[in-house]
Amino acid sequence: MRLTGTALWRPSSDGSQPAAWTQGSWSICDGRISTAAQPRAADEEELTGWIIPGLVDVHCHIGLGPHGPVDQETQIRQAQADRDSGVLLMRDCGSPVDTSHIQHDPTLPHLIRCGTHLSRPKRYIRGISRELATPSQLPEAVAQEAARSDGWVKIVGDWIDRSEGSESDLRPLWPGEVLRDAVAAAHESGARLTVHTFSHAAIDDLLAAGVDGIEHGSGMDDDQLSEARRQGVVITPTLCQIELFESFAQAADGKFARYAQTMRTLYEGRHDHYERLFDSGVHLLPGTDAGGYQDHGSLPAELARWHAAGLPPAKILDIATWQARDALGYPSLYDGAPADCVVYEADPRADITELSRPVAVILGGTRVA
Repeated sequence: MRLTGTALWRPSSDGSQPAAWTQGSWSICDGRISTAAQPRAADEEELTGWIIPGLVDVHCHIGLGPHGPVDQETQIRQAQADRDSGVLLMRDCGSPVDTSHIQHDPTLPHLIRCGTHLSRPKRYIRGISRELATPSQLPEAVAQEAARSDGWVKIVGDWIDRSEGSESDLRPLWPGEVLRDAVAAAHESGARLTVHTFSHAAIDDLLAAGVDGIEHGSGMDDDQLSEARRQGVVITPTLCQIELFESFAQAADGKFARYAQTMRTLYEGRHDHYERLFDSGVHLLPGTDAGGYQDHGSLPAELARWHAAGLPPAKILDIATWQARDALGYPSLYDGAPADCVVYEADPRADITELSRPVAVILGGTRVA
């Protein structure tokens, strides 16, 4: 296979230089991409266009559907939907089932597993998390999930506490000292800890504990964003999910009035939050939260929301490809790298919605979609 056009290409494999848009011609042989000229075969496929490293979705849930766990056949369809959208690397950010079989299928995206969400009883969506009877169990549970995951563990940092009736609201699940021990347990196990959180109240303890990632982060203020930037915490904002907060508020109206108001306030302030988030300089990673309220294969729609919120397409492409791959320890496109890339007919820097129209998806040197 031969590719010609403009690629988001890295000049070396050592990560010392950023990727840059580069015109040229590339050969794909034995699953690798190279600038070296190769003899042309009579039936060689040649593609022309704009070429990027495979997109990355760091917050999806293979194995989870709108009504709970799904079977292996459905899991494969979920991964295929992600792949067909141009996502060739994904972090399964908490799953109630074993999804490791996806890793053995060369036609499916590379998968990083986080194990199962860790939560408290009645403090998360029923049936999809590992519920711990007491907060003190968290560090040991984190070490256990680290042993069965691929270097990441996911915990639930806040959720509605329904025991307070109409005063029920988002509340942190874990004391600060337990969080510090949990982060230490993850790091001692060679893993990183990322945390679901919608609220403002949970963030200070998470940052003080030294967590590695924050999922959603919809309640973060400027001081918290500044501290997250200082610490190098990666944040996955999931804008499509935040757009659902008004529907969450409507579902809670009447029975859980305070929670409904919290979610409505977050929803009404979302555009200001997006602006402050993107201006803060924090390390952003792209994610969809697919598997529950969002469909798999929706990363192009998520990134279109990033652009609508003010981020330039060129910056979005950097974050969603080589920068996200750097953060997860996976290669992008350089001489001799695995040929995991997506080809577009038009320049996605000119129109971010071009990401929803790939001409070809190439995984390990094979055109898979």
